Amino acid sequence: MSEQATACPGCGAPFPAKEKWDGWGFEYKSEATFLGLPLLHISFKFKPNRVPVPAKGVIAIGQFACGIFTLSQFGVGVVSISQFTISAYAVAQFAIAYSLIAQFGIYIHEGYGQLVISLNELIGMF
Repeated sequence: MSEQATACPGCGAPFPAKEKWDGWGFEYKSEATFLGLPLLHISFKFKPNRVPVPAKGVIAIGQFACGIFTLSQFGVGVVSISQFTISAYAVAQFAIAYSLIAQFGIYIHEGYGQLVISLNELIGMF
């Protein structure tokens, strides 16, 4: 069986030449930690059951990320640059944050963007 084979031609098992297969994609975790989180976690990986592996770290980078600083498509963090995010400070397309720059967003303190509204104004509408 070739080591480059992505599936067994007989049974369809994924990566049959590998002793252990834990999914596909890219993942990196630094060995250095802070408060139990890796300083850097980059994850563009999927488990064998096709569930994405979220990046969790002080600096988290990936499709899904959670950390103090996040760079992601879907993020939760203190400071976040994401397409969709919930954070304290955000630069995003869609965001809910204390302070943000977004195309669409709900903010508590300060917000700039195309369609952003304060949480107080939003609650006052009802």
